[in-house]
Formats: sequence, structure tokens, C-alpha cells
Amino acid sequence: MSFSWRPVARFLGPLAAIAVIYLVLQAGIDSVLGVALWRGALIRDLGLTLALAAPALLLARSRVWFVGLAAVLLLALHGGNALKIRILGGPIMPDDLYALRSLVLILDNQRLALAAVFVGILGLVGARALTFRGRRARAGLVALCLVALPVVASPKATVGALDDLLGNIVWDQRTNYESRGPLLHMAQETARHLAHLSPPPRWEAVRTAQAFLHSNVVSAHSSEPAFQAQAPSRPVVMVVLESFWDPSVLKNAGLSRDPLDERFRALWEAAGHSQALVPVFGGYTANSEFEALCGFPIAEDTVFFETRLHNKVPCLPRLLSEAGYAATASHPNIPVFWNRVNAYDRVGFNAYRSRDDFVLDDMHGDYLSDASLYRQVLDTLRPMRESGTPTFTYILTLFGHLDFPLNDATPRVVRAAGGDELVERYANTVYEKSRAFMAFLEEVYARDPETLVVAFGDHLPYLGPDFQAYQASGVLAADRAEFDDRMFRDLVATPLLIIDGSRGPLPVGALPLYQVPGLVLSLLGLDASAPLALTRPPDGVALRPLPGLHVALDSDGTVHVCRPPVLSETCLAEQAWLDKVDTLSRDLFLGQQHVLQIRGQ
Repeated sequence: MSFSWRPVARFLGPLAAIAVIYLVLQAGIDSVLGVALWRGALIRDLGLTLALAAPALLLARSRVWFVGLAAVLLLALHGGNALKIRILGGPIMPDDLYALRSLVLILDNQRLALAAVFVGILGLVGARALTFRGRRARAGLVALCLVALPVVASPKATVGALDDLLGNIVWDQRTNYESRGPLLHMAQETARHLAHLSPPPRWEAVRTAQAFLHSNVVSAHSSEPAFQAQAPSRPVVMVVLESFWDPSVLKNAGLSRDPLDERFRALWEAAGHSQALVPVFGGYTANSEFEALCGFPIAEDTVFFETRLHNKVPCLPRLLSEAGYAATASHPNIPVFWNRVNAYDRVGFNAYRSRDDFVLDDMHGDYLSDASLYRQVLDTLRPMRESGTPTFTYILTLFGHLDFPLNDATPRVVRAAGGDELVERYANTVYEKSRAFMAFLEEVYARDPETLVVAFGDHLPYLGPDFQAYQASGVLAADRAEFDDRMFRDLVATPLLIIDGSRGPLPVGALPLYQVPGLVLSLLGLDASAPLALTRPPDGVALRPLPGLHVALDSDGTVHVCRPPVLSETCLAEQAWLDKVDTLSRDLFLGQQHVLQIRGQ
């Protein structure tokens, strides 16, 4: 009886085709996007891909369609990770799933149509390729479930074993991805995500953390500038300026003039070029919002509004509302974006005005101009001002998003001799935003010269893949693994203005954004005994935690970055403080809020 190679060929043929597609796809991604797996990772990931494809073949209705389905999935997995690395510097992470709805909402019609076509193709090919009936298909499903079982059933052991085998650099996820390959990266980070889904802290842990942080409050007070508190009933305005940064530092761009309005530049100079140290780069505005409203830092690669803000909490809007203020949030975007409908309610806003509440009369592409937004917000404040009700007016601008469109009525006053069109559009966007803000500020102070105004950029803008424009001017390196300490600080430093009414702008230096709410309460002369008062770092050190590391600025401006695995005693002490803050944060925002009971005793 002769041996037949036909069954073997029917099995090995699709696997060989998938291997060829894999290698061609990797070569294409490396050539076009410049994201390449390390040699060992490529061999390992290809082997894992084929090892998963083998039992999956038992579900195949058609081998040809199965190979087509594998090609589409590989394109989504490898291409999606490479695109995110080029845009934001890191690969896809498990928490990105929570942000998927909001990311879909920001797609323009063309990109949304392309996404819909891709999903449609995936569904069609999947339907033609797979069957779930029959003994063979059930065997394939069981085999695939057994492969995934360790990640789901024992995530702590799995992530420990993979970390020991492959390593883990939390602050450099690109290196993690390129040294692991997409399959192991996805398995390792999914296991880590599941392992971290621990219950909120218990009473004793919260009490210990609260006592530890409370002991630092006195020293934090002693190192803060002494600003005189004013009447608590004066208006408060907070403006979050979308993607607002100072592009004049991009020397290689050859900008033809200062991209900031002259009045803004003079005001910012009077404030000593104060900077907000924000938690994000290139996107995820909601995390900067959270810190500026609630006074706690974010050090995770997640959107806090979507995943961590479960409770009604004593954030700045609620505290001002309890002091008699009308707290209103205005953002001319889709109301559910980044879960803002729920988030704004939980932090204590009395009202939220979103896209349908504004007349879209002056648009830059899909974005309402700042000038129109400011004018309409001021119009709504007139009844409250006439009634004598103090107001907390929170404005999140929308104009300033990629691709920085400008309408025909807006002059292009800045040219980029370096030929970078994206930088030139951005510079003109910044000029228009700063000009509109100064006009708004003049109107605010014409109405009440004692208004307390806070304004800051939410994050630095995306200006090309691999930090392209920043890299060309030596501001940032192409890869976070190559960042020095200054680069980590500059990655998250945006313009900050705190204008104390008739006393003018305050020089607050480089201020972590989560310290803004406590400063606002102090300037108003209001009780700052809420939990956010515990998040002032001691000894005059400004701490900016980021995923996997933290940036520390001493009172003299010296910067040091603490990144594992080697940590100095100073870094360990700072990390201990951050760990206690994290304990209170988890208790307050998604736990039992023991800290509120402890502070009430």
C-alpha cells in the first residue's frame, strides 16, 4: 500500500501560502512604515502564526478562502500595530479596545468608509472561509481554546513567565513589540491587563496610603509659592486648548514668523513660560481633562473616562458647585465621545453643552472655530452673570485636530521654509487659536476683571511618523528608547496660563497638570481638604508619572527620569509616593471611597 502525499499537501499548502504572505507583509511594512520585527522575533512570531493556523485549518470550509482570511487578519494585526507605532510611538494595547468607539467617531467620512469596507471584507471572507459544524471543526476550536487558556485562566503566572522569557520595558512599548512580535505582544499584554484587574483597595490599605500622603502635605505647602487667596465667588474659566503647543522651537522647520499671537506671547512671557506637564502625547485628551478636573495623576495607558471613572467624585466642578457655583462644560463635539456624558456628570458639572447645543456657523473642516465657540459660550453666561450666580466655565476646544484644516476666511500668516506642509498648517492653526483666545480673554476681563482664568494645551500634536518634525529639530528622538531625560519632559510639556484676575499671570513653572485643581481652590480661598489636596508632591519636586516611568523636576528645574529596572533611592522614594496616590485613586474613582470616610472622621 503506497503512501499518499495528497492529504499532507492539502494541509501544508495553505500553511506555506500563509508563510509567504507573512514574509511579504513584513517586508512591505518595514519598507513603507519603517517598523520591523527583530530577526528572532520574526522567526518566533511566524512559527506561532503557523502553529495557530494549523488547528484553525480544521475549521476551514475552503482552503483558498481560509488563506484569504489569514491575509486579512495578518494585515489588520501587523499593519494596525505599525500604524499606531508610527503615529503615537507605541503598538496596540488591550485598553485600546475601550477607546475603539471613540476612535471610530473621529474618523472622517472617507476613513470611516474605508474602515466599513475592511470590516465588510473581513466578515465576507470569514463567512466563506470557516465552518463551525462537524467533529473536525469542534476539534479545531478546542485546540485554539487550549492555546488561549493560560492567558485567561492564569494571567499572573502567564505574564510572569513571559516577562522572564522576553522581558518588559513598560515605558518603551515599541521595543517590546519589535522584540516580541505581535502575537506574543498581544498575549503578554492581555495577560498583564487581566492580572491587573484586581479588586479595589481595602480599608486598611487606603488608611495607610492616606496617612502617608497626609504627612507630606505640610512640606508640600512649605515649598509652594505663596499666592494670596481672593473672594471665592469670582468667576472661574478653564480652557483646554486642543493640541496647543509652541512650534517655534522647531528650528529646522524655518517658520517665517512667531506662530503665537503677539499678545499671547507677551502674556505667556509674563507668566515665566509656565508649562503644564500632561499625561499624554498626540491624543487621548480626556486624560488631560481628568487630571485638570480631579487632581489625580494618570500613569496608565488607558482612557480614564472610559475605564476607571465609575463613581461620583469630589472633583473641582463638584467642589465649586457645592460652594454655590454653576459649573458648566462646553465642547462642540459628539456628546458621548470619550464617555463624556457620564464622566462630566460624575465629576460634578451641572450642565454639559455639546455639538447640538451650538450653531455650527464657522467651521474649519468638521471643527467649530474657537472664536465661534467662545462667543456662544459667553452668550450663555449672561443670564447667570445678571443673576449674580458665580460661574465655573469649562471649555474644551475642538478646532486643532489633525489634519489641522483651516477655512478659506482664515489667513495663512506662517510659512515653513523647510517644506513641511503639516508643520505649516499646524503653525497657522496655533496662530489662529492663540489669536482667538486673546480676543476671548479681553472680553472675559471686560466683564469681570477678577476672573480666575486657567488655560493649557492638552497634549503635543502629532507632526509626522516617528516624531518626524520634532526629530528634525532635535526636540525628540525617533524612538522613545533613545530619549534622554529632557526629551521625556518635553514630550509632555504644553503652555500653561493661570491668570489671577487683576493680579495677572502667575509664574508657576513646570506644573504637573493634576496639581491645577488644588491651586485653583487655594486661589479662591476655598477649603482644599478634598482628597485632591493629598496629591501635592513633597519637597518641591514636580512628579509627572507616565506608563512605566516618571519624570521628576526639582525646584531648580533639574530633570531626572526614573525608569526601571535600575532605580536610585530618590526614585524609589518618589515611586512609593506615587504608589500611595494610586491606591487612593483606585479607591476614590472605582472602589468603595473609603478615603472620603477616613477624611470625614
